[in-house]
Amino acid sequence: MDILNHRIKAVITAQKLIILAVTLLSPALWAKDCFVYFGTFTDNSSRGIYISHLDINSGKLSTPELAASVDSPNYLAVSPDSHFLFAATRGDNQPGSIVSFAIDRKTGGLRRLDMGSSGGDGPCYVSDDAADHCLLAANYSSGSVKSFHLNSDGTFTDGTVIQHYGKGVNPARQAGPHPHCFVPAPKGRYALACDLGLDKVMVYRVNPANAALTPNDPPFAPIAPGSGPRHIAFSPDGKTACVISEMAFTATVFDWDPKLGKLTQRQSLSLLPPGQYDGATFTAAEIEYRPDGRFVYATVRGHNSVSVLAVKRKKLSLIQNLPCGGDFPRGMGIDPSGCWLIVGNQKSKTVTVFAINKRTGLLTPTGQILNAGISVDVKFVPMAN
Repeated sequence: MDILNHRIKAVITAQKLIILAVTLLSPALWAKDCFVYFGTFTDNSSRGIYISHLDINSGKLSTPELAASVDSPNYLAVSPDSHFLFAATRGDNQPGSIVSFAIDRKTGGLRRLDMGSSGGDGPCYVSDDAADHCLLAANYSSGSVKSFHLNSDGTFTDGTVIQHYGKGVNPARQAGPHPHCFVPAPKGRYALACDLGLDKVMVYRVNPANAALTPNDPPFAPIAPGSGPRHIAFSPDGKTACVISEMAFTATVFDWDPKLGKLTQRQSLSLLPPGQYDGATFTAAEIEYRPDGRFVYATVRGHNSVSVLAVKRKKLSLIQNLPCGGDFPRGMGIDPSGCWLIVGNQKSKTVTVFAINKRTGLLTPTGQILNAGISVDVKFVPMAN
């Protein structure tokens, strides 16, 4: 009987290993094919939001096509149910705005639903909370953030505008406030804004009934002077937040207390290998966790690279830094399967595709480099059956 039990356990173990191996190697088990939307800055050749189709099994990306003509939709957000897409737009000599679109999950087509003031100048970020009741926008030029109450039909109404005040230690870049992102914390009770000009991550309480904002206590978490915090990403379990600082090209890890709305710094490290620093021309841009939370990815402009950081016991270690395949990598995105990373290269007007090793997290270029306007953001929407 003992021998039989051992054999049964061995078979079960082998089956589990096979399932694990297939899972790691087969993207089809993780997600459907996706539409990929690219936010851009617009000019005569770059005309708005572009769309591609990503084959999850092969990683092949179709030629981007124009999905919606709109002035400089430089940052995008997708609702958790994938029914709506939101864009932060800024035209020349025009006030900033937020635009919402309905997504056709079968064709990827976009139908404009609503448009409203971003609450300031130079909007550079828009996000949607997990409960689909609040939109958040950051206005880099005017130094303000704004919330909106989101309706079930994809339209929205004004919430709260909050103006930031103060300055940082770098007179060239930090003479005033410059919020660069505004994101909901997990579970929707708080919203956090990285302010590049103040070297602070501001924390606000959010009223889910009307999206009203009030400063939290404590109202912010500081970042090292002169760092220029740009974007923040939460780990999938919601316990950790990672801030990428544009001017210092660092990643700073925080523990997140969801009850108090408090960030406690744990670690800060460079996104570049030793000896490759050039603060005059290098600026970090985007940061994102892989869906399983085991790896973090970041882009560095000027250095024109993508960095891979492994996560272990809530701390990061740099395990890879490789060329992005274009010029000035601004935004990037990881598909829901965690198998493919796509980078938007602003100055070369291209997007590049990388394969992600499911076990090691390392990146391998697929050789795909496609034109997609002045690409500055990347978002995924799973296709409907």
